[in-house]
Amino acid sequence: MPEAVGVIQTLGFPGVLAAADAMVKAARVTLVYYDLAERGEFIVAVRGPTSEVVPAVKAGVEAAEKTFGCSLITYYVVPNPPENIVDVMSIGYTELSERFRT
Repeated sequence: MPEAVGVIQTLGFPGVLAAADAMVKAARVTLVYYDLAERGEFIVAVRGPTSEVVPAVKAGVEAAEKTFGCSLITYYVVPNPPENIVDVMSIGYTELSERFRT
């Protein structure tokens, strides 16, 4: 079954931390990517079935918006990313994230 990708980008670390925490607690998703985007912007990505990623991203957005000093830059869900996108953008499951796969 194809898996969706959900991404949230915030300005400031506390917001992306709150978003990541809310996403993995709200639905059966696996955190597959986290990094500093640019100029203090952080990005976090989760993977899982589309029916799980959509509510996870919604919960992450709400958590980021409630975090003091955080600015939500953007968020999006890609329901069925092609395999070449997964390979090039480092959003596939890694050896480290595989053991947490739901």
